[in-house]
Amino acid sequence: MIRKILLAGAASLAIAAPAVAQEVSVSGNVAISTDYVWRGVSQTNGDMAISGGFDLESGGFYAGTWVSNVDFNDSADTNIEWDFYAGFAGDLTENVGFDIGLIYYAYPDSSGLDYDFVELYGGLSTELGAGVGLSGYIYWDPDNENIYVEAAAGYALTETLGVDATVGNYSFDGGGDYTTFSVGATLATSVGLDLDFRYWDTDITGADDAFVFTVSKAL
Repeated sequence: MIRKILLAGAASLAIAAPAVAQEVSVSGNVAISTDYVWRGVSQTNGDMAISGGFDLESGGFYAGTWVSNVDFNDSADTNIEWDFYAGFAGDLTENVGFDIGLIYYAYPDSSGLDYDFVELYGGLSTELGAGVGLSGYIYWDPDNENIYVEAAAGYALTETLGVDATVGNYSFDGGGDYTTFSVGATLATSVGLDLDFRYWDTDITGADDAFVFTVSKAL
């Protein structure tokens, strides 16, 4: 069964230094998508997804949770993915940032089927100027020893409109791998809604590509 990783950005954990109170920020998000695609593969059997989460952040530390409906068409009739994540992000240099952390993927209603797993991740990002940014991440599942590597490039056309592209490779300790890519555009509207239109594809033989439209709102 394909397992998934959180596509949204990092969240945050409140931690106070012994003598200095750290400011804590709390945020949330909700979204409706025409499909839930993870690493190029639908997690909702091509159907719509409703998702949402909450994040905490303090002094570079972050933690959060995120939940979505899923449909694996399995014997347990699994319907829920519930993720928990935490990490630390900061700057290595003036133009290079880093991000390290872990994600726990839980499927609380997959009775009799053990889909739960953990991934550790690390990444670097940089701003090249003129609205261009690059990033690279590696994700490792220590239990199954699967590895996913992804590179992304983005370009801000305006303050509210951006385009991006990603390419990734998912390799499995049991043998085999596949490559996926996506291209998309994101628009922040004046009414507080973010719109994302994205095309996904893989080199998996016989797999379908997908166009996904998402409406989301920060809380």
